[in-house]
Amino acid sequence: MCGIAGLFDFHGHQGFDGALLRTMNQTQFHRGPDEGGDFLEPGVALAHRRLSIIDLSSGQQPMHSADGNLCVVFNGEIYNFRTLAYELKGLGYQFRTRCDTEVIVHAWQEWGEACVERFRGMFAFAVYDRHRQCLFLARDRLGIKPLFYTQIGEETLAFGSELKVLKAHPRLSRTLEPRAVEDYFTLGYIPEPRTIYRDVYKLSPGHSLLIERGKPIPPQREYWDVPFTPVVTGSEADLCEELFLRMREAVDMRMVAEVPLGAFLSGGVDSSAVVAAMAQLQGNPVNTCAIGFDVPQFNETDFARRVAERYQTRHHERVVASDDFDLLDTLGALYDEPYADSSAIPTYRVCELARERVTVALSGDGGDENFAGYRRYRWHMNEERVRNLLPLGVRRSLFGALGRLYPKMDWAPRVFRAKTTFESIARNAVEAYLHSVSLTSEVQRNLLFSAEFKRELQGYRAAETFEHHARRCPVDDPLSLIQYLDMKTYLVGDILTKVDRASMAHALEVRVPLLDHEFVEWISGLPVRSKLRGQEGKYIFKKALEPHLPHDVLYRPKMGFGVPLGKWFRGPLRQRLRESLLEGGLAETGVFDRACLERMVNEHQSGLREYSAVLWSLMMFQATMSGEDLALA
Repeated sequence: MCGIAGLFDFHGHQGFDGALLRTMNQTQFHRGPDEGGDFLEPGVALAHRRLSIIDLSSGQQPMHSADGNLCVVFNGEIYNFRTLAYELKGLGYQFRTRCDTEVIVHAWQEWGEACVERFRGMFAFAVYDRHRQCLFLARDRLGIKPLFYTQIGEETLAFGSELKVLKAHPRLSRTLEPRAVEDYFTLGYIPEPRTIYRDVYKLSPGHSLLIERGKPIPPQREYWDVPFTPVVTGSEADLCEELFLRMREAVDMRMVAEVPLGAFLSGGVDSSAVVAAMAQLQGNPVNTCAIGFDVPQFNETDFARRVAERYQTRHHERVVASDDFDLLDTLGALYDEPYADSSAIPTYRVCELARERVTVALSGDGGDENFAGYRRYRWHMNEERVRNLLPLGVRRSLFGALGRLYPKMDWAPRVFRAKTTFESIARNAVEAYLHSVSLTSEVQRNLLFSAEFKRELQGYRAAETFEHHARRCPVDDPLSLIQYLDMKTYLVGDILTKVDRASMAHALEVRVPLLDHEFVEWISGLPVRSKLRGQEGKYIFKKALEPHLPHDVLYRPKMGFGVPLGKWFRGPLRQRLRESLLEGGLAETGVFDRACLERMVNEHQSGLREYSAVLWSLMMFQATMSGEDLALA
């Protein structure tokens, strides 16, 4: 795994400063501590940090074509590179290395922009074509690997694997994007293609960008989407067999490495499935690692240990204290823009543990989105049955009133929180799903934001992002719709962002076989009843795994890890919370209503109300953004 960076002049005459390029590249040293390289000529500057995984001796970047016309920088893995190399050799191309980067070089020469449609893997890369006078940027289909870009002045495009690469450029505009702030305090992350800065963008998953000299930056071009095309299935037994074989193939492709390889093993269904497949594919014991917690109700290590014992893995565990709040500043520096998923703490720790023994780790990310495993899918579908019984107008009047009148019980388990259910039923399906995944409600954000900031928003609501994706969903099935929404927002903006930054902070490459795009395509076309049957999520996945995993691993309730934020803010982080929100730059940004900030802090710390989610979001907003960032235009 690696980091890439670059500058491109729209006119082709600018001689870029090599020292600036190297400074930008050095900010992502953690992504590739093994080697660094750069390439400069008038009008272009490309740089690369390398974490050596395949072809350790000759895979250096930037990589050039034999004629010197092309230059490539690449972050990721092309898992079918050997098949493509064989095809390209048949077309007359000569290979000088055994690495997947050279496949990109020749694939661009042969297929141009369509080359991305041939790649099976996770990637973000840039191709500079001197002959065509263009720069081509591309990102993998699911957004496993990140890529940021911006226009600087009238003449320069800058890009990098992390936002900090662009922040190293002295001319980067750091004007806050108000819509991104609204998105963040709704979701806890900033969904693609926005960033916290108005003029900086993420290249969206399954998109590419071709910048040609003498022309303005065009819109991003989509080359892939989740198809939801129905697939032919036989008996349940046949379907289970095919599912496991397809998953095992996706795992097998991701076991190619010339460095130590292992897997995360949480004790949940998805990571256990990956470990089971790995154990069947290799002769040596699989290296596995698990993080436990000192809070019994969140500790899954017993289940991880059972899977490890069944497959005789080399298993390593570490207990994380529930007061592991020392990472707050580390996380702020790691994510570059506001990011409020507190599970970033255990994710950072499990990556830290894994890197002690391996350089590549396979994970089970993507299983919940593929197979409808989240509990919120069941809640949504139960509420959807009620929504289908009554017209929207009736529901808004009846259940909207009940939602307003019913007391808010933050302390109660979700299943008993009738207020949330009433509020969801009063909305349409898209609004209801957004409501179920939101950190704060529109009412809360209306109180939190200052009058000045609300004018900057010009009526924008985070719901518009969900509505945009819903309009583009290729099917009208209600379960498939919310799976699609998660793949476009939560999966890439939260889950994959968390894993990429946490793993790369330790120079650890994480591969995600359950997000192999061919596997995702096939799963998307399965009948929805095979994913969520009654109240059982991941139905067919669990059935397929019954011969391979213990029953109680497959059918136990999900546990997860709940960071005790409320306790922290009333205890060890009490003073820091007040300093961050009330005495520092946050209260002076013009974004927030100071009286609301004071009220939330005081009521939470007195035990009167529970505001831990929004207070954590505010703290991470402040921890991520420097003083020069914390101001409206």
